[in-house]
Amino acid sequence: MNDRPDHHITKDGSSTLYSKKYDQYYHNPNGSVSESKYLFFETPNVVQVLRENKLVTFFETGFGTGLNFLLLLDYYLSNECKSEVHFYSVEAFPVSAGQVKEFNYASFSDFRELDPVLKNVFTNLKEGMNVIKPLDEVDITLHLFIGRFENFKAEKIQADFVFHDAFSPEVNEELWTVSTFEKLKSMAKSDAVLSTYCAASKARAAMAVAGWKLAKAKGALGKREMTLTSLSDEKLTEFKRLNEERLIERFKAGDFDR
Repeated sequence: MNDRPDHHITKDGSSTLYSKKYDQYYHNPNGSVSESKYLFFETPNVVQVLRENKLVTFFETGFGTGLNFLLLLDYYLSNECKSEVHFYSVEAFPVSAGQVKEFNYASFSDFRELDPVLKNVFTNLKEGMNVIKPLDEVDITLHLFIGRFENFKAEKIQADFVFHDAFSPEVNEELWTVSTFEKLKSMAKSDAVLSTYCAASKARAAMAVAGWKLAKAKGALGKREMTLTSLSDEKLTEFKRLNEERLIERFKAGDFDR
């Protein structure tokens, strides 16, 4: 069987892939770029922090097509940021540099220097950690780990933002467990914000058991809800809070195993 993902154009005109392995799209078919901007940049207020011109660290579960990283570069350049940025990401099944040529994400940016970035990133990747400076003129470093999340060593990472962008719990359950969210917690600052498209109660309960505070916001492009979490109550004050204690009770009672 050919496991090479199929390229598709979503409703906002931007690229995505369809995974035969997971039988899912990498992004919302209603719009890859629109969804990622809303979920990972606009809702958790990433741009506001980038503008503060201080050290900002990201951790992403699932590098996928590299869209979130390219959007980060675009936001950084658009806002004339001076922050030092470190972007950590994990990807078990990287796409080929040849397939990356099909992606049209750079056409959604005014900065032509972004055109070759993803092709350059995906060329000559090796197993383990790859450290890449995509643009000489910006202080952004990509730390891309090729391998499984369980094999990623989390020392010294203190993320301001966590993008949990794995395939859904139905097909990629191992990235939605209590142990996964405990590991993400160990890599997060005390006021970090984790954002994800997922609103499943079982996944939210795993986050709560791992010690995250939870809130919900309107979902992207036709989805009813998304989830935001933090280790700080203050970071969630503008969102509708969820009842972590009730989720933990249900998790311990086995409600989600039936």
